[in-house]
Amino acid sequence: MPIIPGWDGLHPLIIHFPIALLFTVPLFVILGAVFSPPWGRAFLLSALILMVLGTASIFLAVETGQAAGESARSRPAIQAAIDQHRDLAESTEVLFSVLTFAFAALLFVPKWIRAELIRTVNVALLAVFLIFYATGILFLVNTAHLGGMLVHAMGVKSNVTPGASALVCPGH
Repeated sequence: MPIIPGWDGLHPLIIHFPIALLFTVPLFVILGAVFSPPWGRAFLLSALILMVLGTASIFLAVETGQAAGESARSRPAIQAAIDQHRDLAESTEVLFSVLTFAFAALLFVPKWIRAELIRTVNVALLAVFLIFYATGILFLVNTAHLGGMLVHAMGVKSNVTPGASALVCPGH
């Protein structure tokens, strides 16, 4: 039975959750826009749940990534790439927090103020939301790509087994 790695070794295990969850959201938003209530509303609520889980997993990925980065022993070029990856991840974290809040407001504010939106307005708002969401996806893709470059091109490895050195870079 595998041993669970330390906090600094969890990053490679966590990072795929926000990617998978947040890439799925637009499909549910589109289905929510296409279908009439109650199915459309169910798809939109599912999209919100995926966004909340995906955004929460970004926070977890950032925290585990910071733990892994703190124990990094690397050349200055690699450290600069790690810093850039961290900065992109933190921007992605903020962006998806705002997007999640905005989407929740889009779903619940009309109910709270008892002003049901007509279908065309609702679909138009969802389309505008998806345009902004695409920005979040671009940040997520760039963050993931830089992380992949750190691992596959620069040889940065995370400590996934207890007792091993935290981040091992070639030449050190």
